[in-house]
Amino acid sequence: MVFLMNSLIQASDDNTSVIFNAFYHQSLQEFDDYYSPQYYYYNSTYSPDVNDFRSKLRRLETLMFADSDTDTDTGTDVVCGDPKVFSSGFVELPKPDLKQVLVACAKSVSNNDVFNARVLISDLRRMVSVAGEPIQRLGAYMLEGLVARLSSSGSTIYKSDLGLNRRVLYEICPCFKFGYMSANGAIAEAMKCEKRVHIIDFCIGDGSQWVPLIQAFARRPGGPPHIRITGLHNSPIGLSKVGERLCNLAKAYNVPFEFHTEVGLESFRARPTEALAVNFAFVLHRVPDESVSTQNHRDRVLRLVKSMKPKIVTLVEQESNTNTAPFYTRFLEALDYYNAMFESIDITLPRHHKERINVEQHCLARDVVNIIACEGSERVERHELLGKWKLRFSMAGFSPCPMSPLVNRTIKRLLNKCSERYRVEERNGALYLGWMNRDLVASCAWK
Repeated sequence: MVFLMNSLIQASDDNTSVIFNAFYHQSLQEFDDYYSPQYYYYNSTYSPDVNDFRSKLRRLETLMFADSDTDTDTGTDVVCGDPKVFSSGFVELPKPDLKQVLVACAKSVSNNDVFNARVLISDLRRMVSVAGEPIQRLGAYMLEGLVARLSSSGSTIYKSDLGLNRRVLYEICPCFKFGYMSANGAIAEAMKCEKRVHIIDFCIGDGSQWVPLIQAFARRPGGPPHIRITGLHNSPIGLSKVGERLCNLAKAYNVPFEFHTEVGLESFRARPTEALAVNFAFVLHRVPDESVSTQNHRDRVLRLVKSMKPKIVTLVEQESNTNTAPFYTRFLEALDYYNAMFESIDITLPRHHKERINVEQHCLARDVVNIIACEGSERVERHELLGKWKLRFSMAGFSPCPMSPLVNRTIKRLLNKCSERYRVEERNGALYLGWMNRDLVASCAWK
């Protein structure tokens, strides 16, 4: 067979196309029958015979379709540049563009073209690296998502991330950190004259967000208010250390402080003279909406919060559109969004830094895989653009509350110190934080 393939590659007469068409389709069938799907899904070591077989098929394609810009193996445009033809007749294909191969693979998956998807997956395994360029690192996790989608294993990969990794992510990707800062500024501005403040945090994590706010209240003219923070969590037991840490901090700054945990809002009881602030930071996109369940918990939560008559509600979310978009459109959106994020991380930590790899694997990879591999109730990461969030808040009875100009200017100045490629824009009463031309995080306030 190898001799026949070499002969075909070197042939130049008109009969080559006739021979090729029969041989090529026969070979593809043999290739598909011999190598099982599981080989591509789970084996990262490839046989030289397989590689040789495939490379010869691709060289045949190049000779037969030299005047076409389309990769005939996938039926999808893949930008590879011009092939190099040696005097011996050997054709060396240029290195394909990783982003284009990812898109071609996603297209094959979308079209349920499993064979072509498997071929591209085997190519992608040799092109990606968790310690490479930003697109190579992102490509590794998007590839994982594609494989998981084909094997229907996405829900088993999506696991709760470690709080430490999430905190490091906010440090190395300043758009997240300054998204929190903008929410703190809005709360501080709204509560500047209040004597008792109650903050409900729907995703308190390790509580780091509230450290600078407690410190700011401690310096308030006339003395700090009494602060009560309620952290909502599926398992309040794990928040005891968070509460202890914040209590010790408040005590050091002479700030009257209480910390509570609750499983749900139903058990919430307001106290007289307490001004309420509710913080939705990177959490609402994980609450299922009408596209997942007729109960529409996303809008239900907003109506419930409105009934509690808060003085201020802050929203911080990733500016991405992955909620109701079909798979292929969602894949393209995730590729563009997370590519910008991975590029921004590159300027903060070295590529081989252990913390960077841990953060990308435990925080970003799980999100990417969930967006790509899962559907229905199993797809938890369902981001919406701020325009859609504004519509939801308005329908729940909220009115927009302008962000503090002082806080916005401070964030812009600090973000520009990180890199000139970060940007901050105020648009229609909201704050957008991004990398170059891509918005990454949007922040706004409501009352």
